[in-house]
Amino acid sequence: MDSFLIHAGYAAVVLLGFLEACCVPIPSEITFGFAGVLAYQGHLNLALVIIAGTVAELAGSYVSYGVGRVVERPAVERFGRYLLITKADLDRTERFLAGRGSWAIPVARALPFVRSFASVAAGFAGVPALRFGVLSLIGTLVYGSVIASIGYGVGSAWHSVEHDLSLAGYVLAAVVVVGITAFVVIRVRSFRRESAANAAQTRARERTPPR
Repeated sequence: MDSFLIHAGYAAVVLLGFLEACCVPIPSEITFGFAGVLAYQGHLNLALVIIAGTVAELAGSYVSYGVGRVVERPAVERFGRYLLITKADLDRTERFLAGRGSWAIPVARALPFVRSFASVAAGFAGVPALRFGVLSLIGTLVYGSVIASIGYGVGSAWHSVEHDLSLAGYVLAAVVVVGITAFVVIRVRSFRRESAANAAQTRARERTPPR
């Protein structure tokens, strides 16, 4: 992702931000944070990073919102596994939004992890499209501004550690591979547990004699 951001610049910020808002598991902290570092180095403009990333994420969040409005939740749960989205992810987000009113949308869009699924949950809840867009824009703008500004702020220390990155590159690559593998394994186990629980419930219902 760092290399893509370096070579593609704003196009990378737009693409990665859009995909992340579409619930593709891409860490937006890296997208905005490292783009902020590049802005400090003079490769990008901090304001344009924030604007481009926010607009891209708003567009992606509308895609997720549209899926939530049009597609029934069982279908989202079924096909979400291909994006490593579990039923627990949706449950967690819906619990956060439940009972908190519209203000929960910008808050959710400014929270790590929950933000990726808030748009789908808002679609399930039937939040009006215009209201969703405004509230999502507020949360995304705050989040992107904070993370990009943090990256810009630590940019002064970037050059002091940059020469060490080549030595640590192989170690970092190994850590990333292990981390991704562990993430996928945990997700697959979650799917299996959910499938087993659903199957057990189905069998229990089948054994229960009709009244």
